[in-house]
Amino acid sequence: MWLKKAFDQASERDLIRKSTFISETAIADFGVGKNMVASIRHWALACGVMREVDAGFRIGGIASEILQDGGLDPYAESPSTAWLSHWQLAGRCFRSTTWHWLFNHVTAPTFTRQELEEPLARYARTLDPKHRLSTSTISRDLETCLRSYAPRTAGGSPEDFAEPLLGELGLLQEVHKGQYAFRRGPKASLHDGVFAYALVDFWNRKADGQSSLAFETVAYAEGSPGRVFKLDEESIAQRLIALSDFTGRKLEWTDTAGLRQVHRKALSKEDIKNMIRRAYD
Repeated sequence: MWLKKAFDQASERDLIRKSTFISETAIADFGVGKNMVASIRHWALACGVMREVDAGFRIGGIASEILQDGGLDPYAESPSTAWLSHWQLAGRCFRSTTWHWLFNHVTAPTFTRQELEEPLARYARTLDPKHRLSTSTISRDLETCLRSYAPRTAGGSPEDFAEPLLGELGLLQEVHKGQYAFRRGPKASLHDGVFAYALVDFWNRKADGQSSLAFETVAYAEGSPGRVFKLDEESIAQRLIALSDFTGRKLEWTDTAGLRQVHRKALSKEDIKNMIRRAYD
């Protein structure tokens, strides 16, 4: 419910004052401890619910449609909200380096948190050689990331038993104690609308001037829907084929002489928003 808690602090102009998260009344306003208030701010930014502007934090238009009272999913109960949050974290990578790295760079069939610590530290150093990260920081961030998808099944505090927002996606499993593996293949709860939105978002950021995109790029490129959603080739092909009818032929799949591509026509902002809206039908 943290994303909803952040959203509910917005004014009628969809603006949240910066002081909201640091004022003396923040603990009472949010109903959580001081550290959790800071966490709510972080996750609302990372998941794309709000963005920082000079006057404070502006709620995104589609986030408002989803989380407003009477909206598409005001209590974050729909799998589509979880999939969109996952896409923001692992696909777009804003304030979520560990999430992006895990889903785009880890290829081992199984892995432990300890095995990931040094490779993640090296990756972080390539992004910012001057910034020093302690081993404990890396370890805690990885633990938080892994438990976001594969919560503890026994022991710990009552909070450890709460199903996290991303846990329902079935992207990661703890195969043995402390050992994890991705679950690749079709994702029944991933709506075609979320897949189409993610594809267009990836396309706009990685190959904006191109009218076509190769199947291999959609399936395997860093930050692609195939990698981020852990889809197998057959699942990706089926979804791309279905896009023609879903988008009124604005996205269309072709397979000619072994050349597999998806083509696009002009898409308005409203077209893209409608992809997400349909994911909540």
